[in-house]
Amino acid sequence: MITAVDHVQLAAPPGSEDRLRAYYVGVLGLTELPKPPAFAARGGCWFRTGAVQLHLGIENGFRPARKAHPGLRVTGIEEYAARLAARGAPVTWDDTLPGYRRFYSEDPVGNRLEFLEPAPVTAPAAS
Repeated sequence: MITAVDHVQLAAPPGSEDRLRAYYVGVLGLTELPKPPAFAARGGCWFRTGAVQLHLGIENGFRPARKAHPGLRVTGIEEYAARLAARGAPVTWDDTLPGYRRFYSEDPVGNRLEFLEPAPVTAPAAS
């Protein structure tokens, strides 16, 4: 039985590791994980925050994922969006998912990322 998602892998072009580190660590606030030697030889980077892992693997003939994307749950979404925007990352809000506040961004190689937080539940007005 499937019990959890262990990680999500995105692709990246050869030679992009420094840009990926700057974004995933410096902008998003993730921690880089050391890769086992057999994987390190392939290039790319692995990142983590809490139980969430994102792996960026090097792919020749790379094309960014513009539709497929990880959906990353955040807290304090307004502040998080401001953090990304202040560091030069695009922030595009989308209000079409009921019950959530969310925005899209993209990493420095063009992969789409979704950030979402459950919308606060408002009590019905007293009559």
